[in-house]
Amino acid sequence: MPTLEHNALVEMFRDQPALAPRLLATLFHVEVPPHASAAVVESSLDQLIAVEFRADLVLELRDASGALVLAIVIEVQRDMDPNKKFSWPTYVTVVRAKKRCRTVVLVVAPDAGVAAWAAESIDLGLGLGHVAPLVLGPAVVPEITDPADAEAEVAVLSAVAHGNGPNGLAVVEAAIAALGRLDQEHAMVYFQLIWNALREPMRQALEALIMERQIEGEATFPPFVQKLIDRGMREGELKGIREGELKGKRDTLLRQLARAGIVLTENESARIQACTDIATLDRWLDNILGAKTAAEVLS
Repeated sequence: MPTLEHNALVEMFRDQPALAPRLLATLFHVEVPPHASAAVVESSLDQLIAVEFRADLVLELRDASGALVLAIVIEVQRDMDPNKKFSWPTYVTVVRAKKRCRTVVLVVAPDAGVAAWAAESIDLGLGLGHVAPLVLGPAVVPEITDPADAEAEVAVLSAVAHGNGPNGLAVVEAAIAALGRLDQEHAMVYFQLIWNALREPMRQALEALIMERQIEGEATFPPFVQKLIDRGMREGELKGIREGELKGKRDTLLRQLARAGIVLTENESARIQACTDIATLDRWLDNILGAKTAAEVLS
């Protein structure tokens, strides 16, 4: 099932068809053919390839005369999937044969490990031919700390790739500033994409930065950023309250069992510690009255 992160990255390239050829030229130093237009044509690929070989997106580059000069198959890859080593060559060969033009596969892989796996050359047989996907991963995406250095979409890709790194906070802040150049609908989706990619320490650092700016009276973040952060903080507080209640119930249960002289096995103790349902813990507490063994309590 495609995730929000997967769909948001696909839509980024769908909404900005010229982004992919620019990245090929600037980040991969590929000699992209001169072209006058870049358009999404994934529907034509649906007619060429069986349903199990559906790419995320296909772009066509055409010159001023309308001649097709390059096809770019875009795949968003968040996990290692051995099947892709068979489907990616299929995209290249089928599209190339049908459209009679050069064809490349561009894999968008935010995770460094997945990117390294995706970048491996695919041997088509006996070493006599291969397909080498171009992979847009952390090793290729620049670490942008100045929003003026790149367009908003590239700053977003940078935040997703490097937001948890040593300069992560500066990278994320630059991306958020760059989002100010987009309409609010796209900016909100892209910020959600960045937020979902951040691990807890960086989320907390961003929350602290926003609170610091608020205290200093510097409103430097868009309202939707503050709204999402506030929601996250509220959810965190509720989670903390629930965890505290669960811990209290477990501790009470263990004390009551000890007072009743009921000895727990290692597995029974682990079962209590793993329980996250308050109603179940309450039932076990009620079962202590008249019970002789832990099995009777935990029934």
